[in-house]
Amino acid sequence: MVVPKSELLGSEPAEIGISAPTCIPIPNHEHVLELLLATVLWHHSLKSIRSQLSFEDETQEKTSPCVRSQLSLTGQHREITQSATISQQLMILSKLEYRQLFLVLSYIRRQKLEAIITPDGARDISSMKGIPMDVFEKEIWNKYGQRFCDKADRIQYLDWDSGKTHIYYCHVCQDGGYYFKGPILNNTRTHLQRSLGDDNILIVKFLEDGAALTGNIVKEGIHVGLRRYQFFVFKDERIKVKKKQMEKEKKAIYSAVKCYFVRIDSISPYEEDYVLSRKTISEARRLFMHIHTLSTIEKYMARFALILSKTIKLDLNFAAVTIETIEDIPFQDENGSIVYDEDGKPILHTDGTGFISEDLAMKCPKDFTTAKYITNNNFEITCHKREAEERNKEPPLLMQCRLFHDGVAVKGTLLINKKLKPGTIQVRPSMIKVDKDPTLPNNETFNSLEIVAISHRPGRNNLSKYLISLLSYGGVPRQFFLDLLTNALDETRHVFSNKRAALRVASNNDGLDFGFMAQRMISSGIPLNEPYLQLCLSNLESGERTKLKEARIPVGDSFYLMGTADPTGLLNNDEVCVILANGQVSGKVLVYRNPGMHFGDIHIMEAVYVNEMEAFIGDAKYGIFFSTKGCQSAAYEMATGDFDGDMYWVSRNTELLKYFKSNESWSRVYSIPDSEKRNPQKLSDLELEHELFQLLLQARRPSFGMSTAADSWLTFMDRLLTLGDDRATEKDSLKRKIIQLIDIYYDALDAPKSGKKVEVPNELRAEKFPHHMEKGVDFSYHSSSILGQIYDRVKAFKNESELTKEIWKLPCFDTPIPETYITNWKDRYENYRKEMTQILQSSYESKNDAAADLIKKYKQLLYDAPDMEESAKDTEVIYKEAIAIYHVTYDYATSHGVEKCSFAWRVAGSALCNLYAWSFAGPRRKPLTISQSVLRELLN
Repeated sequence: MVVPKSELLGSEPAEIGISAPTCIPIPNHEHVLELLLATVLWHHSLKSIRSQLSFEDETQEKTSPCVRSQLSLTGQHREITQSATISQQLMILSKLEYRQLFLVLSYIRRQKLEAIITPDGARDISSMKGIPMDVFEKEIWNKYGQRFCDKADRIQYLDWDSGKTHIYYCHVCQDGGYYFKGPILNNTRTHLQRSLGDDNILIVKFLEDGAALTGNIVKEGIHVGLRRYQFFVFKDERIKVKKKQMEKEKKAIYSAVKCYFVRIDSISPYEEDYVLSRKTISEARRLFMHIHTLSTIEKYMARFALILSKTIKLDLNFAAVTIETIEDIPFQDENGSIVYDEDGKPILHTDGTGFISEDLAMKCPKDFTTAKYITNNNFEITCHKREAEERNKEPPLLMQCRLFHDGVAVKGTLLINKKLKPGTIQVRPSMIKVDKDPTLPNNETFNSLEIVAISHRPGRNNLSKYLISLLSYGGVPRQFFLDLLTNALDETRHVFSNKRAALRVASNNDGLDFGFMAQRMISSGIPLNEPYLQLCLSNLESGERTKLKEARIPVGDSFYLMGTADPTGLLNNDEVCVILANGQVSGKVLVYRNPGMHFGDIHIMEAVYVNEMEAFIGDAKYGIFFSTKGCQSAAYEMATGDFDGDMYWVSRNTELLKYFKSNESWSRVYSIPDSEKRNPQKLSDLELEHELFQLLLQARRPSFGMSTAADSWLTFMDRLLTLGDDRATEKDSLKRKIIQLIDIYYDALDAPKSGKKVEVPNELRAEKFPHHMEKGVDFSYHSSSILGQIYDRVKAFKNESELTKEIWKLPCFDTPIPETYITNWKDRYENYRKEMTQILQSSYESKNDAAADLIKKYKQLLYDAPDMEESAKDTEVIYKEAIAIYHVTYDYATSHGVEKCSFAWRVAGSALCNLYAWSFAGPRRKPLTISQSVLRELLN
């Protein structure tokens, strides 16, 4: 049966050079509806293409000889000049859930959809719409995925419907083609994802440098099914690039810059309109913040990328919240005149910090103090359920936040202020990164208070190469650091034989799986020579030695605290207020801020008790307050430090205070000229998108300015520390180079926002490096500095204890248990090994989360709850099943290695440790429960 074009389509103007098919073949009456729908979609696609053209340029639409578009599901970049058709397969598959459709596209890679899947095959896939996602994935993998994908690229999850974030990736190749990957489940979420929904965001990775072709993708968008995604924002997630990198590592640098595309339109009849429907990209961006009010293109994307911070959202009713703007406190000289920096901007005592009322601060969950909870998939759900009384009346002292409200974007910290009326937030102009456009309505923005981090109990503190260099220059003798190193090495030496040493190492690493489990096993009385505990301790000992080799040596009475400005106005310039677990402390302290590199970046200050502080903060803890008086600020003098979340090193160590002598504070000597500023307000929409894409291309090019400056600084500082007073001329030369490198490094830190082009002059580049920097034999010299000595001692250190290779079982678990438990857990353990192998062989980024989720699955099978403490299951049954797991795992490990013992402890660890603790305590004693933080405090 054939239906003439005139009967179904009518007449369609050919003004943009796209013609409809002459006729449409219909195989049978059953599919007439599908083809009628395809015709409607074809008409709709013409409108979509015209809309796309009008976005680019009205003149271009009239003069362009053809329309460039990407309607292929394969990701192949092609120019369509004669026809724009939507295949029957695509129309059928569009009935699927979006994540199902995306999985299909992921599994066919760059193959053409219509060449791989027939219309009947598409109907078969569509008929599976209602089945569980894990079953759907298995079917699609068996039929298509295993033909076109590596096994490592298979996407398998046990908890597809857990509420986790779904991440959708598009990988762009050098030829301009692309393929999809996902959905990948993730535990974190951003303001962008919360506002638009996971399936309306496409993360695009440019795998190689193909600027000419990728520019077309950014301009024209990417089509996923019947949806079109367009460039929205990018974020540079590169780690610091080392100068001497292999070529394969440089390719990875390019892919680390992520573009976020958002769905801007869809021609699917199965989808409802959503918030960005029929909006331009500029209009869509204004829903998050009035970014168009910024005056420089360099800050445009840096500020807009605030929506990509991984955060926890506070559940606020903004109709009941008052947001006020209060004045910043500037530096003032003795005449009361404001002090300005070299760019003509006033220097502020309160840069980046504001206030929040106690009732709103109480909404922040106490569990936020432990960083690992940020990746807990139930964290945000828990946040909404937490009541204030569960915090024991202890709100966080400071919250590092992102506030989006009525087009304004705010970045900084909020200090609890008990004097404020309930429901009040006060921000300062220095916190406002994007201003409101008063001509736009207030009701069309995504308002949210997003928390990045909060002030929390400081953990164990380690020195660094920078800090040791500056302390050494300030007069701290080498022997002080070598004594610290000796103590740390002795601790690792006895980790296999001394319970206290083992428990100290474990408690200092309780954020790691090995550390937490070792801590729990030792505290339960399990002997140190237990096979799996030995493996845990071996990994911890190895990690400790690696840190020591890098000069990350633990030092007592030192902490990292979040900084802010004194709300009382009482502190003098040389004073700070430091609040720890037991309240305010008094006495001399050293204060430093990373990445301070100047000789004067470590300050000697007086910690004083400020009685009036309690009226503002109550019993809130963990922070350092700086003065708001006069024309100086210690925080600003430490590499232009501010209070938008910066952490400050504070030391009360008596030995350091005894020896260290402060040096003249930093002030800028050298400055890189400003680059030419481009005003986005003077650009058309098309010109703006072009300029933003140029920024993306620049970000993708490896920049070695910062790393070169840092490496050269450390090299020259290393030499300086080895020279005697008889080499005064050489020392002065090195100091001049160091000071210039410091200013270059600080400029490089701010380059993404300032737009400055930072290069290190050849005369400031080190030619050879101290051996402790591990640059390779050809580029190194052997250093006799304190850093070189530390490195050599750690390298020469040999642990006399050897890891036990024999696998044996604890006698207390040698009890009779029902054979059904053994059989049941043998089957489960076999399934676990298969599932874990698939996860570890996969290539997707969140496989560590997937592995952790797999363990949670088997813990749920054992406890009928997330863990034993929350279980209502019969305790005797839990103990018997735990022992069954122990024997099944250890029997397998006997012939496959001690690493295989991990299943028993990761799944049944709570039950096994409890059971052993009761047997170890004896009939007349009970095991004692102690919190991790208390144990860490007692040991350190």
